[in-house]
Amino acid sequence: MILQDYLQSLRGKRVAVTGIGVSNRPLVRLLLEAGIDVTACDRKGREALGGLAEELEAAGCKLRLGEGYLEGLDHDVIFRTPGLHPRFLDAAKARGSVITSEMEVFFDVCPCPILAVTGSDGKTTTTTVIARLLQAAGHTVHLGGNIGHPLLSEAPVIQPADWAVVELSSFQLLTMCKSPQIAVLTNLAPNHLDIHTDMDEYIQAKAAVLDYQTPSCSAVCNWDNEITRELSQRTAGKVFYFTRNSDRMPPRGCFLREDAIWFQDGGHERAVLPLADILLPGTHNIENYMAAICAVQGLVSDDTIRAFARTFAGVEHRIELVRTRRGVRWYNDSIASSPSRTIAGLRAFPEKVILIAGGKDKGVSYAPLGPVVNDHAKLLILCGATAQAIREAAEGAANWQGMEISEAPDYPTAVAMAEQRANTGDVVLLSPASTSFDRFKNFEERGRVFKELVMALPE
Repeated sequence: MILQDYLQSLRGKRVAVTGIGVSNRPLVRLLLEAGIDVTACDRKGREALGGLAEELEAAGCKLRLGEGYLEGLDHDVIFRTPGLHPRFLDAAKARGSVITSEMEVFFDVCPCPILAVTGSDGKTTTTTVIARLLQAAGHTVHLGGNIGHPLLSEAPVIQPADWAVVELSSFQLLTMCKSPQIAVLTNLAPNHLDIHTDMDEYIQAKAAVLDYQTPSCSAVCNWDNEITRELSQRTAGKVFYFTRNSDRMPPRGCFLREDAIWFQDGGHERAVLPLADILLPGTHNIENYMAAICAVQGLVSDDTIRAFARTFAGVEHRIELVRTRRGVRWYNDSIASSPSRTIAGLRAFPEKVILIAGGKDKGVSYAPLGPVVNDHAKLLILCGATAQAIREAAEGAANWQGMEISEAPDYPTAVAMAEQRANTGDVVLLSPASTSFDRFKNFEERGRVFKELVMALPE
């Protein structure tokens, strides 16, 4: 089925789109331009939407705004925004509504192979590396999904020989009934438990990236992560694994040996990428490269991989070097919205850092973070609703030795405190281990505010 056929099937039906944030606006406009009866639903009121409300109404869109925006929905088709748990649409489904999403429809109409990346950590970097490698090898690539770029409206220009590379969140996968031709599962750890009913639901959502694969498909899974290793048995496709443990070489895939990433399949081994060629700091980024190398086997040459790694400096808000000032390096790791992500960030540095952390709670335990903070931080500056939980995790850990912990009411104060205490050779790392929603719209805004504050420090 092509996109125009799908849009034709919606004519004469009442369609609702839940959530009209940045990712869903192209969808609403696509539906309106196709002459479809569209109702856009959002918890925000008209005033909060600003001129967008008038713009959509002028284009023929109906609006349902405010706290009761989901009440009584009975449209023929409802597009669920990824951040809305499907259970909130159970009543509409019981009334006969078909529940779908922008990404689910894209999987139905995309004319080219899809390579999808999911996991708890490392999704965006791995997705970006894969897309850039394919482009460097001469492939036409359409990059999107949870990485921030909706792809459905671009389907008409995608050619069968192209590649669609998408990052998928657990929320996008919750109701997915199709899998990509190549699936990458970076790792799994407790995450988003403030929205998922429990850890099992989170795992089952991620497993959808594998569950509908056929024997012609392939999957890439983390050999070192017990959950992803077990989930790998659910695909009907060929599985590649990656491991950073050199004495636990997987049956097929990437492993470390002699300061290089090696690849082996069917007993044939070869060195692909010297670790010295990787610009990105941290063991977790070595894992991201191993996952990417497995994913692009047969599509990208080893020479292309090496040339790319020597020049790729990373993705914004992911251990991003903001500035070196008076011998102090300032890093923005605002993407770290979970303890496991901050643990990876802390382990990326050989020296002890000044850590700025805290934000909104996701319903996960901070206990695993405490020992790592004690081992890798010289000063902990806490800011946000999870400050007390992170403090208790550090002070309650067996390796607690009285590290200084300070609390700041806001980011300007936190940056000022770090600037006052930092000496030449120090690293200041923003890695919140929490979501941004207590103070910011998203982690990108949080990272930008931090960068602006750092760049405003006098020379």
